[in-house]
Amino acid sequence: MLIDAHLDLAYNAVLRGRDVTKPASEQPVVENEIATVGLPDLLDAGATHIFATIFCQPQSSRHAGYITPDEAFDQALAQLGYYRRLADRNLINIPWSSSSSKSTGPITTTLLLEGADAIRDEADLDMMYREGVRIVGLSWSRTRFAGGTGAPGPVTDLGKQLIKWLDSRHILHDASHLSDTSFWDLMGLSSKMVIASHSNCRTIVGQDIRQRHLTDEMISAIAERGGVIGINFFDRFLLPHEQYGRRRATLGDVVAHIRRICDLTQSTNFVGIGTDMDGGLGREQIPQDITTAADLPRVRDTLARAGFSTPDIDKIMFANWRRVLDTLTPEVK
Repeated sequence: MLIDAHLDLAYNAVLRGRDVTKPASEQPVVENEIATVGLPDLLDAGATHIFATIFCQPQSSRHAGYITPDEAFDQALAQLGYYRRLADRNLINIPWSSSSSKSTGPITTTLLLEGADAIRDEADLDMMYREGVRIVGLSWSRTRFAGGTGAPGPVTDLGKQLIKWLDSRHILHDASHLSDTSFWDLMGLSSKMVIASHSNCRTIVGQDIRQRHLTDEMISAIAERGGVIGINFFDRFLLPHEQYGRRRATLGDVVAHIRRICDLTQSTNFVGIGTDMDGGLGREQIPQDITTAADLPRVRDTLARAGFSTPDIDKIMFANWRRVLDTLTPEVK
């Protein structure tokens, strides 16, 4: 079994033109990136549950994207519609979504809003909740709500209001892209569980001027609330800064981040998998031991060779995320 806590399926389909219903080997190269994730690959890997994102692309020097909240909302609506269509075809299952309650797809899917600019008001949040959104990250880069990766800053007044709305609906906070200040603001403003769906250890990676990775103190704070950290498979986020570009990452590097979290927390209860393998990455930017998501069971083998017990490997591969999901509303099973 496997739970991957961060996959950008709709972003790839709606904004990049990929057909993620096909195996990665049958998908075309997009922006010089060889595909690594398709639904058949996840099934081959034994994935029973995924966290699938709604990622609204902001405008930047590299990408066209949204400028206004209305434009972000339109992107979110298109991606929600894509997930509904997958559920209608019984390719995924969103059992707590009111519009796909009859789906019998083999992969249960929790929707994760990555960057909250698409939420214009409480009505938008309630609509997303009805469609199956159960996790929200306030920022990707800076949003109206919080500072983020490469854009430091605090939680804003609008962000403080959104945190209250999220807590009142028992929607999980994802801290993966929060700036340092916003992370600690969130921890002070909410007493709820916080996860990091796709983050790695700053102590291992080293130089982190964009504030993308978690410090030891952040890892401990997430664990103290029972949250889980999903290890990101992007080689830039796995390798020590001085080694990036000089060698390929391996699953041994993934295990190094897992072990660091386990050593810090004195437990295997607070770490899982959140590959982000399709988040604008190509095959040359993930551990060289794997070609597609179908190879993710090799993580289990690598953990076993590193001395982890079978019960602990089960926690890391799926059970820790299952525990997090069981804290959500009763219909999330």
